[in-house]
Amino acid sequence: MSLTARKCRAALNGVWGLVPSGSRAAPWPFLAFLVTALCIRFSPLDLTRANDISLELQDQAGETLNVAVSHDGMWRLRTRPQDVAPAYLDLLLRMEDRRFYFHPGIDPLAMLRAIAQLATHGRIVSGGSTITMQVARLLHPHRHDFVGKLRDMWVALQLEARLSKSEILSLYLTLAPFGGNIEGVRAASLIYFGHDPSTLSSQEAALLVALPQSPSRRRPDRHPFAAQAAIRRILARAGFAQADWMPGVRHRLPHAAPHLADRLRLAGRHGPTRSTLDATLQRSLESLARREIAWSGGDAEMAALVVRNRDRAVLAYLGGSNYFGPFGMIDMVHATRSPGSALKPFIYGMAMDDGLINPSTLIEDAKLRIADYAPQDFDRAFHGTVSASEALRQSYNLPAVTLLDWLGAARVAASLRGVGAAITIPGSGPATLPLALGGVGMNLWDLSALYAGLADGGMVCPLRVLQDETSPTGRALMTRQSANDISTILRNAPLPSGLSSLSPRHIAYKTGTSFGFRDAWAFGSTPSVTIGVWVGRADGTPRPGAFARETAAPLLFRLFDLLPEEALPAEVTAVPAADPPASVLAPALHHLPARDGNPLLARFPRIVYPPPGAILALGPGQPVTLEAAGGVPPYRWAINGIPLKQPLVDQGTSWQPDGPGYLHVTLTDGQDHSVQEDVLLQ
Repeated sequence: MSLTARKCRAALNGVWGLVPSGSRAAPWPFLAFLVTALCIRFSPLDLTRANDISLELQDQAGETLNVAVSHDGMWRLRTRPQDVAPAYLDLLLRMEDRRFYFHPGIDPLAMLRAIAQLATHGRIVSGGSTITMQVARLLHPHRHDFVGKLRDMWVALQLEARLSKSEILSLYLTLAPFGGNIEGVRAASLIYFGHDPSTLSSQEAALLVALPQSPSRRRPDRHPFAAQAAIRRILARAGFAQADWMPGVRHRLPHAAPHLADRLRLAGRHGPTRSTLDATLQRSLESLARREIAWSGGDAEMAALVVRNRDRAVLAYLGGSNYFGPFGMIDMVHATRSPGSALKPFIYGMAMDDGLINPSTLIEDAKLRIADYAPQDFDRAFHGTVSASEALRQSYNLPAVTLLDWLGAARVAASLRGVGAAITIPGSGPATLPLALGGVGMNLWDLSALYAGLADGGMVCPLRVLQDETSPTGRALMTRQSANDISTILRNAPLPSGLSSLSPRHIAYKTGTSFGFRDAWAFGSTPSVTIGVWVGRADGTPRPGAFARETAAPLLFRLFDLLPEEALPAEVTAVPAADPPASVLAPALHHLPARDGNPLLARFPRIVYPPPGAILALGPGQPVTLEAAGGVPPYRWAINGIPLKQPLVDQGTSWQPDGPGYLHVTLTDGQDHSVQEDVLLQ
């Protein structure tokens, strides 16, 4: 027998023992009463409306940042008796239910009084409903008729049998109507008076007592004189001194971090929800975003995250700069967009882990063609032989593609996914070389987590935005040495126009601009904080000329100005020395089509086009383009062992074949270094 069944049986035996022995011969009235009592105690009680309360987003210190409507569209905040002023509770009980703490949910004296007044005056003078019966009607709204009143009485008995008086009073304080979609004393106090109900004045308390009696006709924002008259009647009946007082205008509930509040609400969160946000920083971020976007013409949106590195707590969350704009309710923190060049630091870090490069390795920034893919630098120029540090600082495209080709795009994408970053590949195929230049889809949330991991020695952890979330477990994307080297390189990246290099705050930052200037990104880290910024249009239309270094990066540095300065560790305070002379540098990586063998020196020549093993379909009289890179010009070409007539000083030329067949192409530079490959003409 279960514990509940044993308790019921014990209670039944105890009550049966109280029945006089003379009455036990005819137990049916008692059994009927007992069955009714058991039904009241154990029949289902639906508290759905009471549990559907508004999400109240709080910062890490408990300050309210945002209040979202409940799932049925109401401003409904959970309110307990200890949350309201004692004067209000005293006035409420005196006006609504003087014997609240003594009756079992139904007050027979109040019912008799209401019936007598109805018979005497021919109309309802005062109701006989207790606060418990009002709660029953609020839980299950219905028409005011006899059947509905009986149902209220039944539910009131259920409430009294299962809940304490304090819990029943909490239900009333949470569900009482106050006009429109406002329910509950706390929501009404915040909206009508602009403060919590713990500091209600006598006039404010009287209004909140009077409003549930006629919430539509006494709304202070629409009918202030009717509200004032109700206040006077309540105070007069209660014997309080009266004073002229007109209810104020309606106040707006806090509305900071609206995109995060919407996201949590849709995820099923409700009631007071303690986040990791900092209220002061959050409001400063939103103010800065509105000001900067308006100053720039207002044709773009901005999203941003501020993350504390040590525990990945999000200190500020901006899903958009204009929540009530045409696309303002789209949360751009989680929108999938092209990252541009933002993934390059992680490609370099993995290449360092593989021993392919170090910060001083020479890499050639020259014309590149891999199969049918021929990327270009952002400025459409070639910068020759540069160090890996300079290539990353200047965000050159061709060295990054070269490194990705050596590492393998599928492997890099798998590594990023392995640490929790969601990557969307266009189509259904595997990742390819355009990944290095933004040819994938990612969002600000995951990119910020990657950069926070870069600042934390390569250990990537999920970001967290709620206090009750468990501490994240990290996974290494690269070694600490490689992460530190990448951060050192990025601390010396060129600053946006107008910013001084003498700032005491050394920020390792990287920008990214997607194809067509649709997305501008900037990510910056100090040892303590990482900030991610996105600027663009929510509908994905281009913004010609909107370079990330001149749009997103200045906003990034302004956001850092909102933070207190931090004491930097000794290892990051010194500015790294300039790159050593080329004569002492380690070998540089050369694009190597085959996966075997060691990387070649950047000074060695290579054939850019045609690629090795290519099958070229040429029309009649169409020449073959020959392109070279690396080494030292002038270049000399030979086709099937026959040199072309004139040595070529430039890096490219064309040759007219006699007809289809195999070609053995040889390239020799000015230092007699040569490279060969075979292609097929059709």
